[in-house]
Amino acid sequence: MRSVTGNLVFDPQIIRRFDVNGPRYTSYPTADRFVEAFGADASRLWLGKRNIGAISRQLSLYFHIPFCNTICYYCACNKIITKDHGRSAKYLKYLARELALQSSYLEGGDQEVAQLHWGGGTPTFLSHDEMRQLMAATRKHFTLVEGGESSIEVDPRKVDQATVALLGELGFNRMSVGVQDFDAEVQTAVNRLQSEEETRAVIDAARGSGFKSVSVDLIYGLPRQTVAGFGRTLERVIDASPDRVSIYNYAHLPSLFKPQRRILEADMPSADTRLQILALAIQQMTAAGYVFIGMDHFAKPDDELAIAQRQGRLHRNFQGYSTHSDCDLLAFGISAISKVGPTYCQNVKTLDEYYDLLDNGTLPVCRGIELNADDLLRRSIIQSLMCHFELSIESIEIAHLIDFRKYFATELDELREMVDAGLVRVDDRWITVLPRGRLLVRAIAMVFDRYLRADRQRTRYSKVI
Repeated sequence: MRSVTGNLVFDPQIIRRFDVNGPRYTSYPTADRFVEAFGADASRLWLGKRNIGAISRQLSLYFHIPFCNTICYYCACNKIITKDHGRSAKYLKYLARELALQSSYLEGGDQEVAQLHWGGGTPTFLSHDEMRQLMAATRKHFTLVEGGESSIEVDPRKVDQATVALLGELGFNRMSVGVQDFDAEVQTAVNRLQSEEETRAVIDAARGSGFKSVSVDLIYGLPRQTVAGFGRTLERVIDASPDRVSIYNYAHLPSLFKPQRRILEADMPSADTRLQILALAIQQMTAAGYVFIGMDHFAKPDDELAIAQRQGRLHRNFQGYSTHSDCDLLAFGISAISKVGPTYCQNVKTLDEYYDLLDNGTLPVCRGIELNADDLLRRSIIQSLMCHFELSIESIEIAHLIDFRKYFATELDELREMVDAGLVRVDDRWITVLPRGRLLVRAIAMVFDRYLRADRQRTRYSKVI
């Protein structure tokens, strides 16, 4: 069976052949390549260099709120399960310290913020006063531009209409609503009981509070999932008419993520069932008028993501696909990852380490990387493939002063199998990901990953599909 849906071809045989373990490429190099030699001093140095020699880029800010009331067994995020709001009160005091510390190292400029995101964990774990407190601390050190993008991840089980109204007052205009699956059997298996009614109430409240965009997150490959059951979930989601839908592939890695050990292997859907679920999801989403953005994202044709892709402005970062490609990203809180100039750095992962370092007036960085010329070259190639499904060879040669065919002779040779399979077209001027290859764009991007070439141990990554 092969299904064609506009800019996408779903071919199960091809998918089975090329479905390997690999990164999601929210960064290149990927976070597992960061090194401890790049620490607080290096991070401070690059914060200070932000404005040197050019007009400074606008900023994107990310805040990691790690707290959750209950545990979802599938979760691979860095989170803390608690009902004690004393813990979040302390954490917010230290977030304010990190805000002050990072901003003190930025040299001059207005520090304009075009994009703000609260992720987790569950950001709506915070009380109303705590939300006001964090936003006030942010505005104390940074200027949030008029009309900028402010987004938040929401668990509908813990949010009422008053909270959504407050989020609108605070300036949030985009919301990502976690659903995963409405099927009761699946919800029980992953310990996330959530009704369609409470979910719809939050989506309706967001629209009533002036949110420009509402996104719904789903996961396929969860325990006890069936094709028919996920089909019913898709129908209910489409009926709610969100602006964007993300349908993530569940990465079952119980050796890395302890909560996943509570999921019974016997409950896991087979590889064929997962493929059928994905095929159905693509069919139903495109039939409902959504555009396939890439990897696991769908958007309405008039959504900013779809428009950015058509105009060649789409970008990919740690929050997924984005319209803000020209921003430096400053991240706050445990495990959060920043991107400044040609560098990435990640904060420590535990509260104790985070508090100790900030008590000593030190940026809470544990590792990072400064990209060399080869990293920057390969990052631009992977970004282009992941976001636009095509790559201008001439543009890369001009921007990076290389002879593409000589530099990437090994990679072009490796691509031949994908060319022969109809996934990719390579000519004198372009590398183009064809409709049959779009679902496998991660596997195609992996060809240009120098670190994977040196390290074929990929068990720490999830499957591409």
